[in-house]
Amino acid sequence: MSTRRAVCGAAMFVAVAASAGDVGTIRAPGRLSETGLYATTGTGSIDPRNLPYAPQYPLWSDGAVKTRWIRLPEGAAIDVSNPDAWVFPVGTKLWKEFAFSGRKIETRMLWRASADAWVYATYAWNVEQTEAVLAPEEGMRNHVEIASAKRHSIPGVSDCKSCHESAPSQVLGFNALQLSDDRDPMAVHAEPLRPGMVTLRLLAENHRLDPPRPEFVTSPPRIRAASPRERAVLGYFAGNCGHCHNTSGPLARIGLVLAPDASPPAAQGPEPAIPTAVNAKGRFQVPGVQDGATRLVAPGAPERSAIVYRMRSRRPTSQMPPLGTELADADAIRLVESWIADDLAPASASGPVPASPPAEAAPAPCTTGPSGRASPAPGLLRTPAS
Repeated sequence: MSTRRAVCGAAMFVAVAASAGDVGTIRAPGRLSETGLYATTGTGSIDPRNLPYAPQYPLWSDGAVKTRWIRLPEGAAIDVSNPDAWVFPVGTKLWKEFAFSGRKIETRMLWRASADAWVYATYAWNVEQTEAVLAPEEGMRNHVEIASAKRHSIPGVSDCKSCHESAPSQVLGFNALQLSDDRDPMAVHAEPLRPGMVTLRLLAENHRLDPPRPEFVTSPPRIRAASPRERAVLGYFAGNCGHCHNTSGPLARIGLVLAPDASPPAAQGPEPAIPTAVNAKGRFQVPGVQDGATRLVAPGAPERSAIVYRMRSRRPTSQMPPLGTELADADAIRLVESWIADDLAPASASGPVPASPPAEAAPAPCTTGPSGRASPAPGLLRTPAS
């Protein structure tokens, strides 16, 4: 069977077993202007074949302004037989541009170069803002200051793999929920849909989905939730945590599922995050909380909720998400805290409510990856609630 490898970095060579005894070599261009993003030489106008899109639950990236495009090969369709794991045609390219304080810092490209290989490349912009060049394989640590004593890093190979190879599909943020025409008005950091942006309806009308999936248009996907606030919270978890905490990736054994399922909106029962997180125990103990009283989500008690503590933390061994962010997402934390304190209050957690924990304390042990940042592996390990 062919071996799929995801790669990014300066030495963008990938050996791919296309068939027995046949090895191909794939290389990403050295300059962003050579990737097909732009219509002409240089980095001026975007090629009209590259369509903009905005996921309704965007990934938190320290407040970066992000712009995204996708190009599907002419006449090709996305295989959506499995609504949880879209299969993109060979030749698909996606780009995501990151800007801080009005300046472009990096642009990432994801390219399905063959049936067996996805190529991940990150391009760092020059001071003149006229071109971006391929970043080194190990990434570029502390590349630019984004806040006092906080610097943005351009990801390396291991960082790319840790997210994109943990999800059901290598492409993150471009799926049925994220492109649903039933947009969540309370979504944190939601980006407005501009004319021409890709949605499920646009894909369906242009015959870019195979099979057609008319229900994506007549009954657009949405988070099943008990309240508008819960919908926004679970949507945030889907966009920021679900690519690792799902039922098919390396962390499936943990049992914490923050990815939504693909059942129709009218389906009965809660999203998987409710039974796997609410009042569920984990290995992580919130500092300052009585032993055994921590829950992943402690109904009515944000101060005993490991998810809240780890969203707030920016220690490499305790923060969540473990990669790609140096600043806690204050808006999301407020939303999650209010959901736990108010929406979940009637379902009381077991045990007494201890005093609030300190802002930071020594975290539980956690492994680190090659980039020196925390691996998501020991994350929010779950055991049945007592």
